[in-house]
Amino acid sequence: HVQLVESGGGLVQPGGSLRLSCAASGYSVGADWMAWFRQAPGKGREGVAGIYGGLTRYYGDSVKGRFEISTDDAKNTMYLQMNSLKPEDTAVYYCAAEKATGTDWADGRWYDYWGQGTQVTVS
Repeated sequence: HVQLVESGGGLVQPGGSLRLSCAASGYSVGADWMAWFRQAPGKGREGVAGIYGGLTRYYGDSVKGRFEISTDDAKNTMYLQMNSLKPEDTAVYYCAAEKATGTDWADGRWYDYWGQGTQVTVS
């Protein structure tokens, strides 16, 4: 049984930083694909960052240079370090795991497992 639990969200001022965590059980974070998505009120789900095998990283255009995705095999946890936060980063952030081979990392339809989400508010 795979379980993903996000934490680390909160309220931060523009220009500030937050680090989100996604603790996994029943799944090895460094073994395959994992990703962060977000959804703002009234908007569709957006791929924020993806990581494969704990090494290969991908980022959405809106967060490149500001966010960093990583994994810690010992803690079996994925992280999203968010710097230089902007009001438009406000959203519920979700972690996802296990993507079908050969599909777009930023398309949430291809992921099998999801966390419950954590709210990030930049204001």
